Amino acid sequence: MCITNAGLIIIMNDSDTQKKRVYLANPYGFSRQQKNGPLRDLVEVLETMGLEVWEPFRRNNQIDISKDGAAYSIGQDDMNDVRNSDGIFAVVNGTPPDEGVMIELGMAIAWGKKVFLFRDDFRKCTDSREYPLNLMLFTGLGSDDWHDSYYTSIEEISDPCKALARWVSGR
Repeated sequence: MCITNAGLIIIMNDSDTQKKRVYLANPYGFSRQQKNGPLRDLVEVLETMGLEVWEPFRRNNQIDISKDGAAYSIGQDDMNDVRNSDGIFAVVNGTPPDEGVMIELGMAIAWGKKVFLFRDDFRKCTDSREYPLNLMLFTGLGSDDWHDSYYTSIEEISDPCKALARWVSGR
């Protein structure tokens, strides 16, 4: 059970705390419509929660992909951002989810980053009755409390009773 202190207001000076850096692994930046819709909404809610959002399309999409070696450079930049972030918030929509997001998620799990998954896609892509996706995506979450780090709507992301809000606040 989660109990919030609705009557308690805590004022923190940004200079007193360093924002946690979260890598927002997502495929939304490839589509103008998704970039201006769900991607913008995700960045907004994460920043409003007090996170420094490392969104890969915003961070390294200025690279001219027509130049030789640009794709490799983008991959290296993304890999370094995953490595240097404090955690990952991965959009795992699709059947199967985007392969780039899956690689970034795998790196984050291997490096012991804090992992949060977002899926507002109702389709299942697994044989498991327990998990909505391939079980390997959940290896970075708790075995019994994985639902705590799994989000199915934009509104749920800032839920103070769920893992992301507790992680941001240091609880």
